Amino acid sequence: MVIKKVNLDIVVGVTSTLPETSFPEVAFAGKSNVGKSSLINALMNRKSYARTSSQPGKTQTINFYNINDSMYLVDLPGPAVKAKWGKMIEKYLRKSSQLKQVFLLIDIRHDPSDNDRMMYDWIVNNGYRPVIVATKLDKIKRSQISKQVKAVRTGLGLREEDILIPFSSQTKQGLKELWQLVDSYVLPQEENETDSESDIIIEE
Repeated sequence: MVIKKVNLDIVVGVTSTLPETSFPEVAFAGKSNVGKSSLINALMNRKSYARTSSQPGKTQTINFYNINDSMYLVDLPGPAVKAKWGKMIEKYLRKSSQLKQVFLLIDIRHDPSDNDRMMYDWIVNNGYRPVIVATKLDKIKRSQISKQVKAVRTGLGLREEDILIPFSSQTKQGLKELWQLVDSYVLPQEENETDSESDIIIEE
């Protein structure tokens, strides 16, 4: 995908009405400090467009980033308060007519936590098989990757066919694979087939 335009179009609070958007959406979820803002910034090729809250885990809004007037990257809030998070995310997952896939971020350095499993179960129970993004890949040794990927898969109870992508916002490892997946969910079939044959191009 050639990224020409990025804009924060919509911010939805806990009590706000969800918008009816006209573009396909892919959503990103994860607990605080998992690197979600860094991943979204990497996808948009922006250093600090998606900002981290001054109080990690306290942001309680759903942010819609418009890409090229053709799709939305949707930043879901972290589960600071489980009850509020569950209601908010459930409302979005069930009511968004444009949501194509959910990406759940897990810190590759650690076994999935109770919050990680809670988020995964919420997403699955609302009809999606999330793509798992194992973040902070640059923080572990190459020799540890296979072991930690297995730990994440086992901890979440993933099926063999479920997708997991190791990712580093520092080295950008996994970024191309992420964009290819995003494209596969949001682009028309014929356009996706063309894009899959070429590298992702990001215009400044």
